[in-house]
Amino acid sequence: MSAYDARLRLDGIDEAPIHVVIDLTDERFTMTAGDVEVADWSRQEIRVSPLLDGFHIRAEGEEVILDVTDEARFALDLGLRNAPPLLRRRMSALLRSAD
Repeated sequence: MSAYDARLRLDGIDEAPIHVVIDLTDERFTMTAGDVEVADWSRQEIRVSPLLDGFHIRAEGEEVILDVTDEARFALDLGLRNAPPLLRRRMSALLRSAD
């Protein structure tokens, strides 16, 4: 199981972010906030864009922004290849340390 702590916020809304746990098990992308399931999508249903302000997740016509605690490992688990330079360096460092 690949689980990540993150803070979720809605694009364009100035409310405080909420703490969520993201689970990437079995080609699914699920988010829970406490005991409440916030999202459950197939990874095929979402589009992930790593930008300077976080991971922009688009699904079902909506967009959320995630600030993931272990962003480099999260990006690698999602199979992302493109990212801002600092995130790419962190991803490369993880890949080198796995050797």
